Amino acid sequence: MVSQAFSIKLQRAFVIVALAASLAGCATSGSKKVAMSGSSSAMIPVAQKYAVHGVDVSRYQGHIDWHEARKAGTRFAFIKATEGGDHADENFALHWMMAKDAGVPRGAYHFYYWCRPVQDQIKWFFEHVPVERDALPPVLDVEWYGAASEKCPHKVPRDKALKAMKTFLTAAEKHYGKRPIIYTTIDFYRDVIDGDLPDYPLWVRTVNAEPHERYGDRRWVMWQYTDQGRVPGIKGNVDRNVFVGDETAWRHFAGPAFVPHTPTPNAVAMN
Repeated sequence: MVSQAFSIKLQRAFVIVALAASLAGCATSGSKKVAMSGSSSAMIPVAQKYAVHGVDVSRYQGHIDWHEARKAGTRFAFIKATEGGDHADENFALHWMMAKDAGVPRGAYHFYYWCRPVQDQIKWFFEHVPVERDALPPVLDVEWYGAASEKCPHKVPRDKALKAMKTFLTAAEKHYGKRPIIYTTIDFYRDVIDGDLPDYPLWVRTVNAEPHERYGDRRWVMWQYTDQGRVPGIKGNVDRNVFVGDETAWRHFAGPAFVPHTPTPNAVAMN
């Protein structure tokens, strides 16, 4: 059941659709996403050996034509919902609704803020992301952001980070009825996750090498291989990802969110 709060967000989303479309061609420096360290397109050719491709998006992508993205081969999308305990992505409700309408399976992710109590962040995520049977599992995005955050530039001890993660993951699984995915970067994985949390699906970022070269023999389910991808229907660069398995494995993993893939003749390819 869609909550009243989420219904209000959808109403607001409708109001900004026209404005977003009218401003789509008027990009400003304030609307550009800052490239992460190690930004690269080197792995784009390598990742083509995988069958199931998708994207992750936030407000930085602006208005998205999800029908075009799906026709081009986008099989899934993870959409930023919240950050910390007081920031909600302004485009989440719109992306959430329109991706589903276009037949793109989608899940929501929370960017963890290490200077905010975990219970605040759990509550905030639950308030913004509805419980839907046909959604992909929720994602906990954990990484170090250091100098990028003036308010919270330090790293927390490994045991404290793991305790917070386990609390969030347990609560999210109970609330949504799906085992959450952990998204992480190479340095955070080595500092915190390596050797722990083996039962959670892992989504890894590595843009200059394949996962086994950076994460060793740790099993992963999704690989973010570039933040410089191009996808019809999405203006500018976008993070692109692959699922590790074939179509049958994807059907099993996605569960009720699974949508069969029908290649569209003469569709514009992603790169």
